[in-house]
Amino acid sequence: MTVEQTQFPDKLIDRFGREIDYIRLSVTDRCDFRCVYCMTEDMTFLPRKQILSLEELYQVAKAFTELGVKKIRLTGGEPMVRSDVMTLIEQLGALPGLEELLLTTNGAQLGKFAEPLKQAGVNRINISIDSLDAERFKRISRVGKLDKVLAGIDAANAVGFDRIRLNSVIMKGYNEDEVLPLTDYALQRNIDIAFIEEMPLGEASDHNREDTTCSNEWVKQVIAENYELVESAERTAGPSRYVQVIGHNSRIGFISPVSHNFCADCNRVRVTVEGRLLLCLGNEHSIDLRAILRDGTKTEADLKQAIVDSMAIKPERHYFYDKDHAQPVRLMNMTGG
Repeated sequence: MTVEQTQFPDKLIDRFGREIDYIRLSVTDRCDFRCVYCMTEDMTFLPRKQILSLEELYQVAKAFTELGVKKIRLTGGEPMVRSDVMTLIEQLGALPGLEELLLTTNGAQLGKFAEPLKQAGVNRINISIDSLDAERFKRISRVGKLDKVLAGIDAANAVGFDRIRLNSVIMKGYNEDEVLPLTDYALQRNIDIAFIEEMPLGEASDHNREDTTCSNEWVKQVIAENYELVESAERTAGPSRYVQVIGHNSRIGFISPVSHNFCADCNRVRVTVEGRLLLCLGNEHSIDLRAILRDGTKTEADLKQAIVDSMAIKPERHYFYDKDHAQPVRLMNMTGG
């Protein structure tokens, strides 16, 4: 794409006055796990020609940073299964104006990649883990090996990222009795943990989401019965609300899209691996960036203009489980975790 001399705003502001300074950039819909809340058991993945190339992903990231985005989180699927993904990560780490490069991963590849990721400029890393019992972990992930994830967490901890956070989805009938063991595990390693309510994205093949969703109010109460918690004013780029554990450096976060709507201060958009700029996790408002990237008559200015124009259709909020509103049909791996 060529560069045109066009004046663009230095900040992305939507029609509700929210500044968008954070994008979640999906680099693949594929994963080496098949977690029950993220995928169906028999998944069909996108053909290679439909997904953005590493160069196209870089072009999107560059356009966003030049429009004022300060934080990029790489998601998937599992980002580290994408061939040559480190090439992209190294390029992103050198982008002018980017303050934080973040990664969400299942941790299974971190034994190999923790050090290169740190060297490439990744500041913070989130690692998904929903059980500390090997058999139960395999049930939830369908194919994952717990020992590889635990080794990956240790490798990441040894490298010295600015922060490491574990992400745990607590589900009735699966792992609701592991709230305290997961909390203890994080506290013992001086790393953070966030509990995430299961999001109703697509139809799960193993269970009815309304039957398995655990409220974070309940999760927090379980923890508070064993630890002294104080509310924290500290915020990160995402929607977590944190508490501090007295006597520990770790923070406990709660991401509660079902029980507590956090849309009022949303500062995020997502780009799926097929180039769809998704303006809201819980709605289908989107712009096709791939069509612009692959149109030889379009320029970088056209790409930026499409991003700027998209702010006009970013919705005010999502409506999970509201029968009066259409619910998303895409699964989490297609959305970008």
